[in-house]
Amino acid sequence: MKERAFSDVPRSILALIVVAFALQIAMHVSIPKPQASAVELTTAPPLLWLQTVSLGEPISAAKWLMLRLQAFDNQPGISIPFRDLDYGKVIDWLDRILLLDPRGQYPLLSASRLYAEVPNPAKQRQMLTFVHQKFLEDPNQRWPWLAHAVVIARHRLNDVPLARAYAKSLRERATGAEVPHWVTQMDALLAADMNEAETAKVLLGGLLASGKITDPHEFHFLKSKLEELEKLTSKGK
Repeated sequence: MKERAFSDVPRSILALIVVAFALQIAMHVSIPKPQASAVELTTAPPLLWLQTVSLGEPISAAKWLMLRLQAFDNQPGISIPFRDLDYGKVIDWLDRILLLDPRGQYPLLSASRLYAEVPNPAKQRQMLTFVHQKFLEDPNQRWPWLAHAVVIARHRLNDVPLARAYAKSLRERATGAEVPHWVTQMDALLAADMNEAETAKVLLGGLLASGKITDPHEFHFLKSKLEELEKLTSKGK
């Protein structure tokens, strides 16, 4: 079939094509561009339901829940700052995950090293309280996360009494043979930082006399700290 020349097309048809093309451009410009919006973190599923649907694989279910929780931090087209999350719901999710897998470390790692480091003191305290509560349930396994909570309370919140309260929990509860000695030393060192020299002397002296410090370097370090405190207190008399 012989092709017709472009000039043979009626002007009315050409005008209709131009108008249609112009309308298409106008519609494209007038329609607002799609914007990514954050989906609110939902309430954590009930534990009984999770135990039922896990079909005897609670650890796998715990890992799946952790992935679901992390999905709310980075949604398609948008990254949600941790400080904008509902921390009450975040804590519920973390708690469910720990109930499914009590030996798992990742929920408390996330709580202490991610969610507790947001520039929001109220939410930091909320997450540190959760870390402390979970520590009390299994001190010899969960001490690393409370130890980090001590650091955040002291250096991020500048709340030395709170840091000392957590350090005291470490000293009194984390008593397993596998717990490093420096964990039980945190309370004494914080006391020195508070200028509570006499209290620090008692704590350090008791720690050195207990025989728990077997590493020569640790013993020398603590002994030198004790000697410094003794000189300090003797000058003040």
